[in-house]
Amino acid sequence: MFGEALRLVRSFHEVNQSDLAAQLGISRSYVSEIESGRKVPSLELLQKYAAHFEMPLSSLILFSENSGESERDLRVKTMLGEKVIAILQWVEKKARLKPAA
Repeated sequence: MFGEALRLVRSFHEVNQSDLAAQLGISRSYVSEIESGRKVPSLELLQKYAAHFEMPLSSLILFSENSGESERDLRVKTMLGEKVIAILQWVEKKARLKPAA
């Protein structure tokens, strides 16, 4: 879920992986691994990411796991995160279908 959220933020801003990687000082393959969920970004990288897209870091942290939460809290957080992801995917799909002006 976390990687998908980062991919959707990047997609929403119409930035490709190569450009984002160059702007964040990492490799394109690392961006791909993060977005696919194979790697977890450091807090420092998330701070760069949030600054780059001019968004609060807390908005990105929403999608990260927190082992200190109760099972109920984690289920609620997961459910809310999945709903946000679904909304962002809908926005992304709608933007793709929108005819160019």
